[in-house]
Formats: sequence, C-alpha cells, structure tokens
Amino acid sequence: MHLLIPYAADRDPGCRQALRDLPLTQLASLLGQLQPGPIQRLPTDCLELAHERALASSLGLPAPAPWAALAARALGLNSRWPWAFITPCYWEVGQAQVSLHDPQQLKLTDDESLALLAAMQPYFAEDGLTLHFERADRWLVSGAPLEGLHTASLERVIGRNLAPWLPASPLLKRLQNEMQMLLYTHPVNDQRLSRGQSAVNSFWVSDIGRHEGLPPSTPPVMPMDLRLPALRQDWTAWRSAWQTIDRGPLQTLLLHLQQGHPVQLTLCSENASQCWASQTATSALRRLLARLRWVAPANQLQALCD
Repeated sequence: MHLLIPYAADRDPGCRQALRDLPLTQLASLLGQLQPGPIQRLPTDCLELAHERALASSLGLPAPAPWAALAARALGLNSRWPWAFITPCYWEVGQAQVSLHDPQQLKLTDDESLALLAAMQPYFAEDGLTLHFERADRWLVSGAPLEGLHTASLERVIGRNLAPWLPASPLLKRLQNEMQMLLYTHPVNDQRLSRGQSAVNSFWVSDIGRHEGLPPSTPPVMPMDLRLPALRQDWTAWRSAWQTIDRGPLQTLLLHLQQGHPVQLTLCSENASQCWASQTATSALRRLLARLRWVAPANQLQALCD
C-alpha cells in the first residue's frame, strides 16, 4: 500500500505554529519504523506541485504528466494533437495582481458548464482547438496550437498572482482576453450573479501532452483532506484534517505494515516531497527497535519546507 499525502506542510508561519504539539501518533509510529528516502526538492518556478510530480513518478509517467491525454483516452477520444485540460474559473482582479480562485468553489452545474462550452467552442475552433465536455468543472481540448506548449498546473496557480504563470502562447493569451469579454455578458453569469455566486470570467489551460504507452499502474491512496484548509490558510482546520488522516489512512497503513505487507508513505509540501518505505528481510530485533524509535512528525514535516 502506498499513501501519498499532499499539502502535508507549508512555509506559512501559521502552519509551523499549527504543527507544534500536533498529536499524530500513527504518523510518528510509521516514521519510526519505515526507512526514509532523501527529500526531493523542486525549483520554485516548477510548473507543478510536489505531490503532482510524486504521483506521476509513482505511476511511471513522465514529468510533466500528460493527465489530460489519459483522461481523453479513458473517454475514448482520439486526436493526432496533444491534449490539455480547460478549467472554467474566476479570476479576481485586484489593485496589484490578478489571482485565480479555487474552481471547485464555483460549484458549476452540468447545464451551466455545457452552456458556457457551447458559447466558447466557436472561438476555439477558429484557432484549430476542439473542446470536449468531461465534467462540469473541467473540459478537454486538443489541437495543433498545443504542440510543444507547457503551462502551469491548476493547483500551482490557485490563489497566486497569475502574472508569472500565464501561458507563453500569444494565441492562448488572446483567447483568454476574448473569453473574458464573451463571458462578461453571458446569461449563465447573469443568473449566477443574481444568486450571489461568482461568475465564470476566464479559463485555465493545463496538463498538456500526449500518452501513447500502457495505462499507468494502480495509483497510490491520496487523501485530499488537507488541500482546502491549506489553500485557505485555515491552519486550525488543517490541524483537524491532519488528525482525521492520522486516525484513518495512516492507521490503515500502519496496520498493513504490522501485518508484514510492503508499504510506502510519501509526504509533500509545495515544492518538496519525501518517501518512507518498509524494509525487506528485517529481523525481529530490528523491527522491535524500530517500534521503540521515536520520530517527531513535526520535525519531519517542517523539513519539507526548510
């Protein structure tokens, strides 16, 4: 069993404070018994987050992983061109920067999403891009303009100043400007605003690539309990979510280890990850000593942000 935990730590001082005296007994026991690997650090300008890179690596996929192409294949879609995700989203324009809100909070319905896609499709088609509906909060797109293009993942840009992450493609920049004008007066947004909901005023393109190999192996268990509190910097809720993971997935992982099954644990911050794995052919004495060894979870988690 492989357990991969995103947003396990953060550089924010509030997160460091939240880690103090955080009771994570199952995590402490696992860290004491598993063999640690080196911390893998990504550059600060990496187009993906550490957990996205770790997930791709665990599945034997290249970096950046062609997640959109895999989703297209799962739907039976074919194209000679690369695939990408298109995410309808809300960009907040402030005095100093433009930031992208978490698209999950829009809670788009299928009808709303399909209406927006139908309005946007002709503009994309004029530039050789074809849109396909996958689900309300995410579409697929394929076309020649995506060839050789790399963009930041959606998770990388949520809540951040978009300026450093905007696509290098003039075509995509123009499309984003055109869609902002189109969506400004769209009936879906009029109805959403009348209900006190955020409008959809732009889109984000991500996860561009092809995948022509075998389907990836079974993915690790990846609880996302920490994601929303971390994005909101709600460190009280983040502490509570960590305790939920400790009592749930981490307790299950520990049980697998105690039953003699091979296990792996990967903890991820924004730009770093570290893996711990069970050892084979370990003597009874060494297993006993490992259980007696205490590893402070807070220290291990903070190391991911140093």
